[in-house]
Amino acid sequence: MSELVQLHGFFPRNTLNIYNQQGQNVICVYVSISQKTSSMAQVVTTFQDRGAMEYTIVVAETVDSPATLQYLTPHTGAALAEYFMYRERHTLIIYDDLSKQAQAYRQMSLLLRRPPGREVHLGDVFYLHSRLLEGAAKSSSQLLEGTMNALPIVETQSGDISMYIPTNVISTTDGQIFLSTDLFNAGIRPAINAGIFVSRVGSATQIKATKQVSSKSKLELAQFVELEAFAQFASNLDKSTQNQLARDPLMVAEQISTIYTGTNGYLNSLEIGQVRKFLVELHTSLKTNKPQFQEIISSTKTFTKEAEMLLKDTIQDQMERFRLQEQL
Repeated sequence: MSELVQLHGFFPRNTLNIYNQQGQNVICVYVSISQKTSSMAQVVTTFQDRGAMEYTIVVAETVDSPATLQYLTPHTGAALAEYFMYRERHTLIIYDDLSKQAQAYRQMSLLLRRPPGREVHLGDVFYLHSRLLEGAAKSSSQLLEGTMNALPIVETQSGDISMYIPTNVISTTDGQIFLSTDLFNAGIRPAINAGIFVSRVGSATQIKATKQVSSKSKLELAQFVELEAFAQFASNLDKSTQNQLARDPLMVAEQISTIYTGTNGYLNSLEIGQVRKFLVELHTSLKTNKPQFQEIISSTKTFTKEAEMLLKDTIQDQMERFRLQEQL
């Protein structure tokens, strides 16, 4: 996997919560530009296996398509997303990726004898992508308040985010998520580099309960990367550093219970290989034995004292059962 800069488009307040709770009500448009046919077939197969094709539209032009069609692909996807937005639907459009469209636009422009600009790309590709991404919006109450959310992907050169990128999505969008090849190869999925992750939306898209339990998680993830690099050269680490390195940072009631369990140190006594199994059993136990937890989070949108007590009791009971299972 090459290193990518993945950037937010327009995200109205609480739209992401709609994705988490009612994913089937969101129309997704996946735009693939200049990808190999085999890669596209793999992506579609994954969508089918996960049941995503029921609410997903795939717009694709492969690497052997003419440059003109590759250039028009994201505009076609945007037109489809706008169709549903104006019919009171929430839409998510993913552009994969816009650097390929910039290359196709350069081919067209050179054939039309337009002079190339900085780094052999046309200067108006910046304007092109601004117009494309600024189509992401929330319609007015007269237009039934549909939303269109853009998630463009841009490939960097050798993974260096400070180098030239043939588009201005960073200045147009609401933040960026940097995906690291090293993290991906290490088995961390999604391979997000928390140290250079930027969001201009911040926690505005989170419900209060998620915000309450995850406020310090980004800082700890950034510290985790620094500590991991340090650990490569240090043979003896103090206990607190070892505990932080041993945590396995991992979606709304399950998401909250997972973050709370990790950030409050309940996972420190477990081996990394045991964490996933423990969390799966914890989520199952909450659904079966403490359905009130889900009801509180869904109704109040806050992490109340009652919800915290329910979660603490479940974690402690599950930890005892888990230890007995491991001993047997």
